[in-house]
Amino acid sequence: MGKIVRYITQDGSAFVIAADTTDVVSKAEQIHKTSAVTTAALGRLMTACSMMGDMLKGKDDSITLRMNGEGPAGTLIAVSDSQGNTRGYVQNPVVEIPLNEKGKLDVKGAVGTNGFLYVMKDMGMNEPYVGQTEIVSGEIAEDITNYFAVSEQTPSVCALGVLVDKDLSVKAAGGFIIQLLPGCPEEVIEKIEKSISKIDSVTNMLSQGMTPDDIAKIALDGIEIDKLDESEIEYRCNCSKQRVETALISTGIESLKEMAEENKDITVECHFCDKTYVFTPKEIEKLIEQTLN
Repeated sequence: MGKIVRYITQDGSAFVIAADTTDVVSKAEQIHKTSAVTTAALGRLMTACSMMGDMLKGKDDSITLRMNGEGPAGTLIAVSDSQGNTRGYVQNPVVEIPLNEKGKLDVKGAVGTNGFLYVMKDMGMNEPYVGQTEIVSGEIAEDITNYFAVSEQTPSVCALGVLVDKDLSVKAAGGFIIQLLPGCPEEVIEKIEKSISKIDSVTNMLSQGMTPDDIAKIALDGIEIDKLDESEIEYRCNCSKQRVETALISTGIESLKEMAEENKDITVECHFCDKTYVFTPKEIEKLIEQTLN
């Protein structure tokens, strides 16, 4: 299982959350059979979503991140509950493009930069909160940082990484987010800037055996911090036949009647876990009756 930890400075002026999502991203790769660059892209988005989900306050809150920069990967979606358990989907799981100028997986090229990052938070209100910011890099970490700055007016630093092996398995995945809280003194900001300027990549740190606790402490090096909490996380899909029934009903009575007229089984596949649900003509008729009543 993956792991998330949260720390706060002793003066309450800054906050850091760090995660090891290696197992979570590995599960996504196994489900979606992604190519190396799409594993990296989806893994980064899922890692960010997991940490942002863990930052939610309500037990039943959830968050959805959606990106489409008009790159060959198409739309990427990640969803997390408030415990950091996440799931993801990429429209085009297999993308084969050259490495970037640094000789690394070209996540920017796969995602594209002509589009938006949408952040939807379901916090039990009548309508979910929806934030929207332009994609600024397509590398995802910078886009998350930009979202916090523009949409939530919270100065933040986000680092994400996914290391894919030659056999397409995930060797390491994780990330961290630092946020400055109101009234953060200049001296703390300077120490954070100094630690960030010399910090190693997330995947290098994880590959060296470092834990999320180690990463959080290095990210706020030289600053006294207290641990808030930690939790184990996993790739978790909450689909069920009942949820699919609700989705079918939401398509409308005319759509259900068309399905019934075909007089054959209707198969619905979950985008997130590839589980399939089969509805017989009789079951579709029952859904029509429910809709009419």
